[in-house]
Amino acid sequence: MNTPILEVKNLTVTLKQKNMTKILVDDVSFSVYEGQCLGILGESGSGKSLTVKAILGLLDRDFLVTGQAIFNGKDLLQQKKEELRKMRGSDITMVLQNPMTCFDPLCKISDQIFETFLTHLPITKQEVKKMTLEMLNKMFIKNPEEVLEKYPHQLSGGMLQRIMIGIALSLNPKLLVADEPTTAIDAITQYEILAEFLRIKQEQKISMLFITHDLGVISRLADDIIVMNKGKIVDRGDFAHILNNAQDTYTRLLVEKKTSVMKKYRYIVDRKTEVEK
Repeated sequence: MNTPILEVKNLTVTLKQKNMTKILVDDVSFSVYEGQCLGILGESGSGKSLTVKAILGLLDRDFLVTGQAIFNGKDLLQQKKEELRKMRGSDITMVLQNPMTCFDPLCKISDQIFETFLTHLPITKQEVKKMTLEMLNKMFIKNPEEVLEKYPHQLSGGMLQRIMIGIALSLNPKLLVADEPTTAIDAITQYEILAEFLRIKQEQKISMLFITHDLGVISRLADDIIVMNKGKIVDRGDFAHILNNAQDTYTRLLVEKKTSVMKKYRYIVDRKTEVEK
């Protein structure tokens, strides 16, 4: 891990409305290396999601973004909207919090996947269905032919999230951004989705930026973690450091609050292991 695939320097996000000016993200710097998963940990309002949206050009004109976000030698903050849109569908892909909002409720799953693949990949209409079925099989989606004919509301949140992850990976990104991808699903499905991310990380060596409010969620996945509070990075290190040696008061409170969550995940893992035996 020498050259970062993403290097964020002195990122500041300021909200400007009428006579009000407020700094929401304050001088944030971090790096993501090839094959690394960086976790961004913080409670609601900490600035973690806002940081990523600023990097990817997803904020409106009310926000002033300064600093640098160097991705593959290009400063994302200096790119035009059209160029950023292309990069978000190829070099950078995203998995969001609520998979239901990512799909058009009026269109079949097949139509939406086909359109995405045909737009962003050099494949033909004849090849797209085969690729889609292969993707669904890789994501352990049962009865993929039937799933393709369904509408989003006919599938569970966990299945939709698996499909979203599969789509994101099929675009062969250099960086996968996951913004609270397990928040809107139940605990058992959370475990299964996290297992998918872990498998992907181990098998494909893909770089990840994983945003969460839950330390338990990234306890096994993240190589390094930055902790955000009130728009600033207040701590950083690997999981062991955050859990045992963090000096920041906010981080310590966050660890204590999340200890019970980690116990819940260990219980789920142990139960699942027993069943599989």
